[in-house]
Amino acid sequence: MSTAPITNIATIGQHVGEAVTLRGWLYNMRSSGKLLFPTFRDGSGTIQGIVPKAAVSEELFEALKNLTLESSVVVTGKVAAHPKQPDTFEIQVEDVTITQRVSDETPYPIQLKEAGVDFLMEHRHLWLRTPRQSAILRVRATIQRAAAEFFDTRDFVRTDPPILTPNACEGTSELFEMKYFDDDMAYLTQSGQLYIEATALALGKVYSFGPTFRAEKSKTRRHLTEFWMIEPEVAYLDLDGLMELAEGFLTHIVTRVLEAHRNDLKVIGKDVEKLEAVVAPGHFPRLSYDEAHQMLVDAHAKGLIENAHTYGDDFGSPDETYISNQFDKPVMVHRYPAEVKAFYMQPDPKDPTKALCVDVLAPEGYGEIIGGSQRVDSYDLLKSRIEAHNLPMEAFQWYLDLRKYGSVPHSGFGMGIERCVAWVCGLEHVRETIPFPRTLNRIYP
Repeated sequence: MSTAPITNIATIGQHVGEAVTLRGWLYNMRSSGKLLFPTFRDGSGTIQGIVPKAAVSEELFEALKNLTLESSVVVTGKVAAHPKQPDTFEIQVEDVTITQRVSDETPYPIQLKEAGVDFLMEHRHLWLRTPRQSAILRVRATIQRAAAEFFDTRDFVRTDPPILTPNACEGTSELFEMKYFDDDMAYLTQSGQLYIEATALALGKVYSFGPTFRAEKSKTRRHLTEFWMIEPEVAYLDLDGLMELAEGFLTHIVTRVLEAHRNDLKVIGKDVEKLEAVVAPGHFPRLSYDEAHQMLVDAHAKGLIENAHTYGDDFGSPDETYISNQFDKPVMVHRYPAEVKAFYMQPDPKDPTKALCVDVLAPEGYGEIIGGSQRVDSYDLLKSRIEAHNLPMEAFQWYLDLRKYGSVPHSGFGMGIERCVAWVCGLEHVRETIPFPRTLNRIYP
């Protein structure tokens, strides 16, 4: 048994000139006469091995030469810096133990060639092993960790809202329903917001972080039916304070990704300069709805966008794409018409036709990644808004209680992890942002 210390590929550069042991899988194999160039992966990255025929036994050389892709192996060898590529390393293989050899009769389904999306999604459990997909999931993990870290280090208390709810958060019908006890109906949550408003009025500053569900029959590249949402809520916070919170939050996330994942971003194909612009000094731009609308009007007049935007309508994906493409930082669009926003959003005291809300649009055309607002804090106003939206008053009585017993101004936002990952990694579709995506037409594997 080798006495070489066990390490991983991500940190192997710390062992140049030393013998180490890697535990992983064979990702690829090239050969050139009496030289083999196996590529190994271990979950933290990939590395090329070098195996001269004269340096190992005949038996080992032949076993490696004929080794099948994704066979599991334990590799021992000396670490060397790549002679031509900076910050790249190789392992001069001295010994290999084959833990399991993939059968020649049932070869690994995903070969190193182009494959259709449907095929890859059917084999998502294996597609995850490719360098790009693994890199995306490592970035996702850092985004999740950084998101929680931001609030944990600012004295927010994590409080977990229920996944089963008796009604819709925003009064929509796009919910997954199920039978509960005694023939009652329950729904999979589409947001924890209403519940963390309650915990915010108990604890001051809170956030929730968990799965959410939308039964929206959408086939766009930005939608999943199951996704993860992080939602802060803060008592005594107004819209301006909320925008400052959202800016600091996104800056923190991008900073952490750049610190840990420059190599992964290179594998994914993301231009890191675009992320560096996000964390460069200077505030995120802020536009009122009216200013954003005028931007779209001017763009249409110049033939830069196809469809004219109608004042009073919400912004569609093409509108958000155009607006966000004008900036190298996330842009905050605030004070939308109240009619197109949710019932719980506080009207602007300077213009009650507008809601004190904000959507944060990611650069490069990725659209909304954060949506938030200052909440209605008046009992009478909230009651009238519930009635105006034809929502069942009895289902929201507990929510009204929050305005009856010590109501205060409070604000919060929600960010879908998957949309953030898509933007940070520069992905075309959110299906690559989560290990096992759930979409309108897919629930396998």
